[in-house]
Amino acid sequence: MSYAPAVVLDPPLAVLSGARTPFAKAFGPMSRIPADELGRIALEAALQRGDFSPLEIGEVIFGNVAGPAEASNVSRVIALRAGVPQDRPAHSVQRNCASGMESLVAAWHALRDGRADLVAAGGVESMSNIPLLVDKRMQNWLVQFGGKRHWWEKMKMLGQLRPDYFRPQSALLLGLTDPTCGLNMAQTAEVLARDFGITRATQDEFALQSHQRAVAAWENGFMQDELVALSAEQTGGHALDRDSGPRPSQNMESLAKLRPIVDRKLGVITAGNSCPITDGGVALVLSLPEKAEQRNNPPLGYIKGYAVAGCEPKRMGLGPVFAIDKLLKQTGLKLANFDLIEINEAFAAQVLACTHALGSEQFAKEQLGRSEAIGVVDPQKLNVHGGAIALGHPVGASGTRLVLTLLRSLKQRGLKRGLAALCVGGGQGFAMWLETEN
Repeated sequence: MSYAPAVVLDPPLAVLSGARTPFAKAFGPMSRIPADELGRIALEAALQRGDFSPLEIGEVIFGNVAGPAEASNVSRVIALRAGVPQDRPAHSVQRNCASGMESLVAAWHALRDGRADLVAAGGVESMSNIPLLVDKRMQNWLVQFGGKRHWWEKMKMLGQLRPDYFRPQSALLLGLTDPTCGLNMAQTAEVLARDFGITRATQDEFALQSHQRAVAAWENGFMQDELVALSAEQTGGHALDRDSGPRPSQNMESLAKLRPIVDRKLGVITAGNSCPITDGGVALVLSLPEKAEQRNNPPLGYIKGYAVAGCEPKRMGLGPVFAIDKLLKQTGLKLANFDLIEINEAFAAQVLACTHALGSEQFAKEQLGRSEAIGVVDPQKLNVHGGAIALGHPVGASGTRLVLTLLRSLKQRGLKRGLAALCVGGGQGFAMWLETEN
């Protein structure tokens, strides 16, 4: 039995406008900006670029993975701080790396059900501000200490403290490790590299291409039009008007010098062929087509369908293949029908494994129940403006960024149909079918 078939959106979801903050490596230039503020900045920019007032927004939905303790429903905080009236509801969604896409699906439901005419949706993540956790023993000690009333009881408890109680745990590292298979995300990429025989050199070449394409996208002015610059006052340091990750000087020699993350001797996954840990926010303004047709400005494009799929957690990087398979089976489309494709670059090995699997007849027969391969991915259609290896991967935001960038890429090139997909920690994949009016 096949569960969770793909969904063809009827009516489609119109993307009216969008904007994003710069993407910056965590603990760097945007580390002082909390997730809700990144979302506010992106939302206000998306509203301004679409000539919308916050008073027109009927609902706000953001994807976020590491929910900030100080803004537990981060969407609500973003909405109110962006000037959306307090009588308009807001909620947050979480599907790990696909949270930014999940917010768009939730927006479609709100619009289709008549809850709103305009919905603001997106994704946000401040990976810099994912907290350190105290040891459970320290937590218990603090609770007991706080309950003591007399000074001598407190003094007695102070003598029970042990140095290892103070050793913090990184919630970020915990979040990047799958509890069901025991592997962190880099280890899952090593599994795929081994399964598909993907060499270190091939991964480094792919990583270099990501940087080259991202640098070119900045040099030719493409990226500037989806970005809102941050002032020095906002960052608490220097103004930031571009992504911090793309490296004009990146080369194979420097990539080859990097040591593997997992297995120092035999591993092939390095910091250079992986996405960096990143901060960033993205927002879109969405409606149904009828509302979009009433406006003078044409929409950026439409979301026509989507699919979500599950897969083996230790091979979570193959999630896009399973989601794309469902989407194509449901719609009758073929991979060749898509003019451009975006597959989020969690790891070079992961994207390359997906392209191998999509083009493999054996994989199609054994894993997908197909008689032939899904199709060959043309490298000239894939991640044409670079990807997360260069730009970064703020996990809650990347799904929305893929949609914004892909629609703009299609319009820039006069093309019509795009496919955006990403893998999801825990063993899932998400794919979206996009179209423009070109």
